[in-house]
Amino acid sequence: MNRRTLLKLLSATSLLAVSTPLLAANKNQAQKRVKKTFVMAHGAFHGGWCWRDVAAILRSKGHLVFTPTYTGLGERAHLLNNEIDLNTFIEDVMAVIEYEELHNIVLVGHSFGGYVISGVADRIGDRIDSMIYLDAPMGTNGKSVLDEAPPDVRKARTDAAIDFSGVRAIATPSATAFGLSDPQQIAWVNRRMTPMPLKTYETPLKLNGEPGGNLPKKFIHCVNPVLPNIVPSAVYAKKNGWDYHELQTGHEAMITMPEQVAALFLSPATSQHNKVS
Repeated sequence: MNRRTLLKLLSATSLLAVSTPLLAANKNQAQKRVKKTFVMAHGAFHGGWCWRDVAAILRSKGHLVFTPTYTGLGERAHLLNNEIDLNTFIEDVMAVIEYEELHNIVLVGHSFGGYVISGVADRIGDRIDSMIYLDAPMGTNGKSVLDEAPPDVRKARTDAAIDFSGVRAIATPSATAFGLSDPQQIAWVNRRMTPMPLKTYETPLKLNGEPGGNLPKKFIHCVNPVLPNIVPSAVYAKKNGWDYHELQTGHEAMITMPEQVAALFLSPATSQHNKVS
């Protein structure tokens, strides 16, 4: 090996030594750029607690996650009062977004939370990057949850209305009504559910346009077993070209399949219809 060749080899080695940490730094910066901010709205009778496992998975990957509990439910059950309606829940979520100064949000709603996130996106859509409806109805302008519920669901909810500490509220059902079958999961959910203010079911949703507007939207349908009152929303999502997926589990997918749910929350939007087991 002559002197000139040796110098070229040493120079290439030096460049490689310098470029390797630079490449690593660029990769880390790229990863930081794709970190997401999730705000996840829970369903009826639940609280932010129901997102425990999904939130832990997302946070372990470096994402920012907020799981607000609506006024009068969960750890905020002591605030239950007769003035709480659907707009209260919408304002609860908006307040978290406002005071945490959040932008480019992935806004998630499960079950009843679909009505909530539709209301939030309609009011502050400029803060939202995309929407995810997890087995959740998206709602219709001028109609309440009870207006859109099947007759048997409507009757079950109104029949379950009780006077709870002076507030007209719907008594908590068994977790088995949401498709749970594992005894430990049933016990865990039953211990945490709280009565739902009846007025939240009676309040018409007010929207200025289609649910979710022009934002990218994903619908995740839990199909084993299917919850009948979610079917019209699933059909709507497919018909309107939403990013549609199915999970082979019951309504409480964030509890029964947290890894799969987290993966779908992180997956890029696609126009294809997908099935995930």
